[in-house]
Amino acid sequence: MRFSDLIASFLDMMLAERNAAANTRAAYARDLADAAGFLARKKIDLVDANEEDLRGYLRANKKHAARTQARRLSALRQFFRFLCSENHRAEDPTRSIDAPKLGRVLPKYLSEEEVARLLDAVAHYPDADGLRLRVMLELLYAAGLRVTELVSLPTSSIQFDRALVLVKGKGGRERIVPLGEPALKAVQEWLPVRKQMLGKNASPYLFPSPTRINAPITRQRLFQLLKELALAARLDPKRLSPHVVRHAFATHLIEHGADLRSVQSMLGHADIATTQIYTHVAGDRLAQTVVEHHPLAKGLRK
Repeated sequence: MRFSDLIASFLDMMLAERNAAANTRAAYARDLADAAGFLARKKIDLVDANEEDLRGYLRANKKHAARTQARRLSALRQFFRFLCSENHRAEDPTRSIDAPKLGRVLPKYLSEEEVARLLDAVAHYPDADGLRLRVMLELLYAAGLRVTELVSLPTSSIQFDRALVLVKGKGGRERIVPLGEPALKAVQEWLPVRKQMLGKNASPYLFPSPTRINAPITRQRLFQLLKELALAARLDPKRLSPHVVRHAFATHLIEHGADLRSVQSMLGHADIATTQIYTHVAGDRLAQTVVEHHPLAKGLRK
């Protein structure tokens, strides 16, 4: 069986048996292609690689971040387990390879004042594209959506009578997230404008592409628009992305007393350990507040 066919079968398995998201499958395909290209330059076929061959590839990845190294090793592990299960390999060469230590990486997020500046800046955008960006930002911050969840959101997912949005997340898992009045009002303002922009065309997406029929706006375009908005709000564009707004949503909820299980549910995290990182962010911020403002922290004992 050719390597390309094995990769295709592996990715099909990831979809059929594990319901892996399209982005996950695409990332695995890129990582396996990278490993295959590295080994091919050494006249080694990835399918036939042994443990030392793979260790050599992973050593060459030391220049990358630990998370990139860990993701590439994960892709290799999944692939070789698949090969063993399908009797294309007798042994798994990744079984004795340890993943790099990742450590705790705190998510980047915006302060409430910075989010307010973004919303104020986008409110002054004059045209339909500006209204669309305002609605997208409102939903990112009001519901903590991932970028793919936002751009692929169907119009029918917004339920005005119940003040919520139905979100289809990673692995096809669905969740319900309440929406506040500002987000709902923004969507209501957007719907007639959206209809006018579509004209005679039809689209299930809340944010249809202006150039492609029956397709949503692209993730890349949203990233570009947010960078431009950051400049308008006098923020560093490098600090702003859809995921940073998602982090702000979670961090601000916890800072205002939301319980961890509720935040986990709204973010769509399968494991609460993933959500717990936001308690560290909020805790670090509270600790800094004490250092800066509490009299005892300044040595002003009475």
